[in-house]
Amino acid sequence: MHLAYPAVLSALLFCTGLYGVLARRNAILVLMSVELMLNAVNLNLVAFDVWLSRTARDTLHSGQALTLFTIAIAAAEIGIGLAIVLAVYRNRGTSDIDKLRDTAEGPDAEGPDGDHPAAEKAEATA
Repeated sequence: MHLAYPAVLSALLFCTGLYGVLARRNAILVLMSVELMLNAVNLNLVAFDVWLSRTARDTLHSGQALTLFTIAIAAAEIGIGLAIVLAVYRNRGTSDIDKLRDTAEGPDAEGPDGDHPAAEKAEATA
């Protein structure tokens, strides 16, 4: 098999994952999109490792070893990420990223023109 096929598939997987990270609002779907991007990198590592092992006499398979490390890191990342998402969902009642950002800003957040809403209320009542 030619190297272009797994490289194109990996690029499509990575672009799909990138779109999922940028377009999704649900935190669990964002984590799944990050996993998709990591799997695209794993596919590239293995494909280039096989391609280089055919041309070189040394068969160290470093791409496959890096893929195993990436899988281990991805498993730890998804475990910790899901624990954080579940804790936030229990405390806030939602896993929508936009709503979490709005609640994190709180009532003392600056308005669109840089003024504090609390200061405006104090001026209006005075």
